[in-house]
Amino acid sequence: MVGRIGGEPLLACDLEADSLHHYQEKVCLIQLSIPRESFLVDPLVCPDLSALAPVMADPSVRKLFHGADYDMRSLHRDFGIEVHNLFDTMIACQFLGEKEVGLAAVLKKRFGVELDKKYQKADWSRRPLSAEMIAYAIEDTRLLIDLYRQLEEELRAKGRLSWVEEECLLLSRVRMAPRGAEPLYLRFKGAAVMEPRSLAVLEELLRFRDEKAVRQDVPAFKIVGNDALRDLAVKLPRKGADLAGIAGLSPKLTERYGQEILDAVARGMALPPGSLPVYPRSRRPVRDRLQEERLKRLKLWREERSKGLGIDGGILANNALLETLAETGPKASEEAVLPAMKKWQREEFGAELVALLRRI
Repeated sequence: MVGRIGGEPLLACDLEADSLHHYQEKVCLIQLSIPRESFLVDPLVCPDLSALAPVMADPSVRKLFHGADYDMRSLHRDFGIEVHNLFDTMIACQFLGEKEVGLAAVLKKRFGVELDKKYQKADWSRRPLSAEMIAYAIEDTRLLIDLYRQLEEELRAKGRLSWVEEECLLLSRVRMAPRGAEPLYLRFKGAAVMEPRSLAVLEELLRFRDEKAVRQDVPAFKIVGNDALRDLAVKLPRKGADLAGIAGLSPKLTERYGQEILDAVARGMALPPGSLPVYPRSRRPVRDRLQEERLKRLKLWREERSKGLGIDGGILANNALLETLAETGPKASEEAVLPAMKKWQREEFGAELVALLRRI
């Protein structure tokens, strides 16, 4: 297969994983298409993908993905594969001002093809794969090359191809964050607003859930959902009867894990006051009145500029960039402003923003 795809200038790619079905997610299938052929690679049968790595790293072969963030992280995590010369068709759609950028919506609009979403949440680690699953997998990459050719032509006509290529270069370098020794609550939505005692209880509940998930090899949310853990950490139940009013905690879950949940709550409650966790908060810079005014003007500029280009304002310039520029002040120089911007932003409106900042 590598011999057949190696000489092709365009290679459409996708992958399927099992994150909804196992504790430690993994890549279970890799789909590859060239103009006249499609291939499925089964890493569960053939875990050594070293022969594929040089093709994925070859800068003369453009790799086409749609929504590549997860794919870049997963390929590097599981196989050490790096992707060079990435082109993400979802990013391309965003820079063309498409309202719907999901692959199914894009293919339906441009080719009249409707993707069957039936297998999006399937367990791709199960074998054998059915004929229907194989057909579904191939469909994800079969039209990516035709889609790329359309998008490239439209981007080139608008002078935005280099914008997308720079964004794709940055995206190709993203990697999975390693699981460190930091508290589990740091990755829990809503933990930032909890009191220290609730944080201590939440951490114990998350450890309990994680241990169960590892033992049963299922995603943690399949043990107890986040809504239930959040409610438990706030209400701090002491006895079995207190579990009755917990959101998302069914009688079945209470019967199965009730005592262990109460034990976890008790461990968090027993922690001495001096040992209670405090959620780390980065200090937000305090902006003065003039900086706030500059930020307001910059956002108005972005709104007008993005409307003229027909793309989302957040794609043109995110809030972090505008906040940095607002703090630079009216004495802004190109040396101070331009390093905060990407190359395509500097070329497209860098001087314009420097001039604007000097006026406000």
